[in-house]
Amino acid sequence: MSDADAPAGTTMEFHPQPSSGTPKPWAFPTPERGTLPNGLTVLRCDRPGQEVVAVEVNLTAPLDAEPEGLDGVATIMARALSEGTDKHDAEEFAAELERCGATLDAHADHPGVRVSLEVPVSRLPKALGLLADALRAPAFPDGEIERLVNNRLDEIPHELANPARRAAKELSRELFPAESRMSRPRQGTEDTVARIDAAAVRAFYEAHVRPATATVVVVGDLEGVDLDAALADTLGAWTGSSAEPRPVPPITADDAGRVVIVDRPGAVQTQLLIGRVGPDRHDRVWPAQLLGVYCLGGTLTSRLDRVLREEKGYTYGVRAFGQVMRSSAEGTGAALLAISGSVATDVTGPALDDLWKVLRTLAAEGLTDDERDVAVRNLVGVAPLRYETSAAVAGTLADQVEQHLPDDFQGELYARLAETGTVEATAAAVSAFPADRLVTVLVGDASQIAEPVRELGIGEVKVVSGG
Repeated sequence: MSDADAPAGTTMEFHPQPSSGTPKPWAFPTPERGTLPNGLTVLRCDRPGQEVVAVEVNLTAPLDAEPEGLDGVATIMARALSEGTDKHDAEEFAAELERCGATLDAHADHPGVRVSLEVPVSRLPKALGLLADALRAPAFPDGEIERLVNNRLDEIPHELANPARRAAKELSRELFPAESRMSRPRQGTEDTVARIDAAAVRAFYEAHVRPATATVVVVGDLEGVDLDAALADTLGAWTGSSAEPRPVPPITADDAGRVVIVDRPGAVQTQLLIGRVGPDRHDRVWPAQLLGVYCLGGTLTSRLDRVLREEKGYTYGVRAFGQVMRSSAEGTGAALLAISGSVATDVTGPALDDLWKVLRTLAAEGLTDDERDVAVRNLVGVAPLRYETSAAVAGTLADQVEQHLPDDFQGELYARLAETGTVEATAAAVSAFPADRLVTVLVGDASQIAEPVRELGIGEVKVVSGG
């Protein structure tokens, strides 16, 4: 209501505008580390006020350990962990989780299997018991495994129809040698998944899942919780043999500049995925690489978006990122460095031309101090918001375990980002995306985009079926 609308003789009183308070010091938490008598490594992190506790379990069951011809068995095993135990069948187990107000999820990736639990702190001991049962004595009933296999087979055609997923599959096949597990879909193909049965799942579980090679991360408000007793009564009762660490196969990749078009006749858009393999988080260049890649394509204000989205209107957004694929205890590993987005079919050639101009300009002129400063504020300044929940903290701590990083890595990373200069960030971004050493995958209508792309001269162009 305006002053003119107010009744005669009344005075409008406005609440004073709130002002911001003094920022509180913040640092990413460093967990307490310990080991249970059965060999299970425990990381705990008390977060006052976080009444929902997050638990992450890292199982050393990597994809390269899957038997030949059974790609996807790690995924089926992960999904089957919550499908019944020696105490409860699948329906009873789900009901017990629901009574706790808990959620339990699991997935498999190149480093291993990750199991995630979230539960109100008041019901943590009960939920840890269910988690322990799932890890200690999963039932893997034939009928449930058959159902999970059929579900996975139903998912595959949908994934192949998704342009972004299809591009990712093709990039992996192009980058890595055929004998490498990284060249093939993480969750298997129709041929390999169809071969999986309950016996194969049990065999993979028995070969790779044991407490001595596992780590559990517990994050939340642990005040008044006897976590030692809760762990001893649950995950501490999980037994299994010890095992020698598995050798980690070296990661090799071919990033010779070339273009692969996955033909989708009639497609009105072209999905872009441009990538190569580069340093992972063990490398001293990681902070500068993270900062430089963010300046290039990490947000709406990045260079790629500024040119391709704001100036040219080719796309709703293009992103550049680095994603760790696998690391080893020896500090060797690799990250996928990629640029992704989609553009209208008829501007595929011009969009790629401008994208390459952005990369060449970056190499010739470098980043600006303003770009660097904005990126640091965004990456470092947003951290307290990013880690407001227990699950976010637990996930990052579990990532550090998975990647064989020290427990204080994330906290140190923010300090190193703040110290990284513009010249360092520029050099790292240019090294991450050299204009002549990129594999480009395009999912779109080859009849319309192949010739314009060939004219750009960014590498040999080949066309493959979109099936």
